[in-house]
Amino acid sequence: MKNELALIVDDISVAFDTEAGKVYAVDHVSFELKKGITLGVVGESGCGKSVTALSIMRLLPKPSGQIINGSIIFNNENILNFSSEEMTKIRGKKIAMIFQEPMTALNPVHSIGKQIKEVYNLHFKEMTFKQIRNSSVEMLERVEIADPEKVLKKYPHQLSGGMRQRVMIAMALASKPDILIADEPTTALDVTVQAQILDLIKELQNSFSMSVILITHDLGVIAENCDEAIVMYAGRVAEKALVNELFKNPLHPYTKGLLSSIPSLSNKLGKKRKSQLPTIKGQVPSLENMPKGCRFSPRCPDKLEICVNHIPHEKKYSPNHSIFCHLFNNREN
Repeated sequence: MKNELALIVDDISVAFDTEAGKVYAVDHVSFELKKGITLGVVGESGCGKSVTALSIMRLLPKPSGQIINGSIIFNNENILNFSSEEMTKIRGKKIAMIFQEPMTALNPVHSIGKQIKEVYNLHFKEMTFKQIRNSSVEMLERVEIADPEKVLKKYPHQLSGGMRQRVMIAMALASKPDILIADEPTTALDVTVQAQILDLIKELQNSFSMSVILITHDLGVIAENCDEAIVMYAGRVAEKALVNELFKNPLHPYTKGLLSSIPSLSNKLGKKRKSQLPTIKGQVPSLENMPKGCRFSPRCPDKLEICVNHIPHEKKYSPNHSIFCHLFNNREN
């Protein structure tokens, strides 16, 4: 089952119309999501992770956001060709999403019960009022919310951040989707609640046999929860690999920089205690002024002359490990 594909994102580019002109937030991004696995998408803020997720859901802000090229294949069909009505039947039912901030994703003027009920009313019109209520209670119980009957009557502002996030998960999983996109699902939560939420997603993934796309800037979350990972930088993919392989043998200078900046309690890397953590010099380029060649080249410690003006293409380091870097141009594909 894990070798079957749940989703194929092929050569997606996303642009936004701004006062400065058209800018590309995602540039020729491709990846595959296998059935039953968790794919991690990691990178600094502004690297295009969330825009990629919104593209899959067809939720880009209109009219400024546009998918310029590429395809997104789900159940052997390109969902970019779907009408709004066709997409509504998939969004929330077959492909669901947990948004980054539940306080803004949940409607403050409607009760929790009404918002969960909306999922059933939209996708399961044959269900009775009693069936919807029972299913809503059951979903809140599944996400380990105490006294679900009482919570259904409450409003988002009456719940803690962790409980709001659990409600978001319950709403996303109410229709038992094939794919769950979790966009920074533990943002603004304390460490203990973060672990609980991630464990909950993993447990429900196993129960519902879902494929999960987990978006985060935290490499620790990737290491603990994902099977495969994509490293993104400035709207492009820098590296793709199985998680174990990525951490054991990072290839791209950007990936190496991210990993070296992780604090460690051990002294395995030979770092002196209380020494300053390594950092990646420079800043992420603005969308209006992207480098012509490799977008990481202005910050790269291993930059070659070719990096400045030529975009690196995908190179296969191993069957499950790809890199987009000119340093590997001379290797066998």
